[in-house]
Amino acid sequence: MRQALRIDQEDAATRDRYGLGEPGQSFQDGPNGDNGAHLGIGRNMRGQNLLLARRLVEAGVPFVNVYDFKQQGKNWDAHADNFNQHRDHLLPPMDRAFAALIEDLDERGLLESTLVVALGEFGRTPRINANAGRDHWPDCYSAVVAGGGVRGGTVWGASDKLGAYPASDPVSPGDIAATVFWRFGIDPATHIHDATGRPYKIAEGRPLAELFG
Repeated sequence: MRQALRIDQEDAATRDRYGLGEPGQSFQDGPNGDNGAHLGIGRNMRGQNLLLARRLVEAGVPFVNVYDFKQQGKNWDAHADNFNQHRDHLLPPMDRAFAALIEDLDERGLLESTLVVALGEFGRTPRINANAGRDHWPDCYSAVVAGGGVRGGTVWGASDKLGAYPASDPVSPGDIAATVFWRFGIDPATHIHDATGRPYKIAEGRPLAELFG
């Protein structure tokens, strides 16, 4: 574990492949309603965190979570100026880093044994607000799943024409949890008990077996 955390042991080409950037100064978040993405001017933490995730997988860590809410002021909560913020500041480094992670795992023979799940906790409003932003929307959003036996290129489910509600094959958060447990070899119907002995299923959903070959 200690060696895995030494990301400086990676060569410069690998670190740049994930996205490193030049050293910068500190940042400040924008006011409420401005996600401050344009203020993220330090080294690219998004890419380096995904590179660190690969190192942890390589070291045998069974579960790795990359928390990607507000790194260097780059906040996905785009209530204002959504399209410019995403095009200019949010999507390019994420696209680069995520592609590098998948390719790197594959090249190292780790992708088939590693389930990669990229998602947020909710979606964004299908209608644009007065500040050219998109607000919170829990009814429809997407996730990307790779590795772990997933059939590449598979698309599951569809939204209506506005992206507001599921139109076919809806998936719940419980289904995502059940899928992760299932791929770990754990029955999603397994019960755990709280401090008073009451039983709870570890996942209220079903594994998405259709995604796997």
